[in-house]
Amino acid sequence: MKRLLRIVGIIICGILLLLVRGFEDNLFYDPLLEFFKGDYTRMPIPEMDVSSLLMGLAFRYFLNTLISLFILWLVFLDRGIIKLSVLLYVVLFALFMVVFTLLIYSLEGTDNLLVLFYVRRFLIQPLFLLILVPAFYFQKQKSA
Repeated sequence: MKRLLRIVGIIICGILLLLVRGFEDNLFYDPLLEFFKGDYTRMPIPEMDVSSLLMGLAFRYFLNTLISLFILWLVFLDRGIIKLSVLLYVVLFALFMVVFTLLIYSLEGTDNLLVLFYVRRFLIQPLFLLILVPAFYFQKQKSA
C-alpha cells in the first residue's frame, strides 16, 4: 500500500511538472519563450524587463525544485539525498542565474544566443531531476 501511494505521488508530481510547463505562458513573464521558438538566429533579441524576467525564472525554478525534491523524497525516502539535492539546487541556481544575467546584459546582436538558450533551459526545465534520480539510484546500488 505504501509503495502504491509513493507511485501515485510520483505520478501526481510528474503531472504538476507538466502543468508548470503547460501553463508557462500564463504563469511566468518570459519573452524569450516565443523568441526561441522562432528563427532566433536571424531576429534581434526582444525588448524585455530583465528584472521581471529574472523573477519569473527564479519562480519557475523554485516551483520545479519543490516538485523535484518531493519526487526525490518519494523515490528514495532518504534525508541525506534531500539535503545534498537542496545544496545542489541552490548552488546550481546561483551559478546559472549569474551566468544568465551576465549573458543578458552582454548580448550584442546574435552573439551568445545558443549559450543563453541552454543556460535558460537549465533554469526553466527540471533537468537536474533527470540527472539526480539515476545518479542517486546508481550510488545506492553501489553502496548496497
